[in-house]
Amino acid sequence: MPRPTAVILIVGLTEELLPHAPRLRSFAGTRRVARLAPVLPAVTCSVQSSMLTGVMPRAHGIVGNGWYNREMAEVQFWKQSNHLVTAEKVWETARRRDASVTCGQMFWWYNMYTSTEYSVTPRPIYKADGRKLPDVYSHPAELRETLQGELGTFPLFRFWGPAASIASTAWIAQAAERVARADQPTLLLVYLPHLDYGLQKYGPQAGEMPGEIAAVDETAGRLIESLERQGYECLVVSEYGIEPVDRPVHINRVLREAGLLSVRVEQGLELLDAGASRAFAVADHQVAHVYVADPGDLARVVDLCRGQPGVARVLDRDGQATCGLDHPRSGELVLEAAPGAWFTYYYWLDDARAPDFARTVDIHRKPGYDPCELFLDPRLRLPHLAIGWRLLKKKLGQRTLLDVIPLDAGLVRGSHGRVDNPPARQPLLIGPAQLVRHEELPCTAVRDLLLTSLFGD
Repeated sequence: MPRPTAVILIVGLTEELLPHAPRLRSFAGTRRVARLAPVLPAVTCSVQSSMLTGVMPRAHGIVGNGWYNREMAEVQFWKQSNHLVTAEKVWETARRRDASVTCGQMFWWYNMYTSTEYSVTPRPIYKADGRKLPDVYSHPAELRETLQGELGTFPLFRFWGPAASIASTAWIAQAAERVARADQPTLLLVYLPHLDYGLQKYGPQAGEMPGEIAAVDETAGRLIESLERQGYECLVVSEYGIEPVDRPVHINRVLREAGLLSVRVEQGLELLDAGASRAFAVADHQVAHVYVADPGDLARVVDLCRGQPGVARVLDRDGQATCGLDHPRSGELVLEAAPGAWFTYYYWLDDARAPDFARTVDIHRKPGYDPCELFLDPRLRLPHLAIGWRLLKKKLGQRTLLDVIPLDAGLVRGSHGRVDNPPARQPLLIGPAQLVRHEELPCTAVRDLLLTSLFGD
């Protein structure tokens, strides 16, 4: 009979941070700690998909947290359908071996329309009047009502944005406990994101971080104890390590100034016109996919990117093949940032012409990742009053922007995506010694470790 196994993914956990986590350190003391070598890009969706399928992005197709859909001529970020992952997932492999295997997927990404028996993932309600209301999507559908009836509405605005906090991570942990107790899935996958916020806002060596680590340590420790009492073998993993950064690279502005990136002006504000651009970048932390429409422009774009300070590597299709990133969704070029650098999505040359969504939390409309969404604009004299006034207007039925996000990329202090960080900043795997037999493993090895944990061979 398969052994129940739980995987707790603690975002950003590294050897550098473990000394500040007494409960996790105690857990690790009776097990073995290994470093996980992430795939490129070392970002949420790519690494999670590699862990769960055991293959590289070239095979499962998740080349980042988002990419350019050439057929739609649209940049699409943070999509949620599991159909996008084009390789067999670990629970599907396990179920072929033993039909009794069930799986609960709690907030790992690509968690809609998945083949797991139980799943819960963030899914706001978008009202026609412009409001965004906190909610989740679940399978089975009634699980959403059960969990929010017991735990309260999922704190979406504590999950991402300037108010992100331990509250969302604690909600996920409590929901995972209830699913484990009520439904007893054979394989339970739990995502605890809290460290991501502080590490990007403050950097891994900041004085604020011990308190941030202690908060997630307490939450994870309680969850592990609960799951072990229920008979689960628990493993802890992380997707990537976050390094200090102080150098934003505005790669799209470089391409625009070279006459390669096109914008469309709407009411005086500029929108990236991806379909009309000869070249533009989809920025994703420390990696950027550069899409080049005309092969005749490729050599020029390569030279332009290689000459840009903060760019460590420019990978053409052959270079992508050496990293397992040669997939049709990838850009004609993939850029990897230098240590201490990261890529913004900014393409405007004058902040007065930035699109209206640039100063809001809008993860789907922005054509790239924006860590500034974790900050309140320091130019706001009374930020909480400003937010309260805007929310009041929304409640009164008025359309208004929650435009409180800064456009100062220099505020960001931590990033990830590169794969050659020093050992102390590599992601971790903590598991039983009989299972974890090496000091370093590729993240693709997680799939086989889970199968071994389930079936004991």
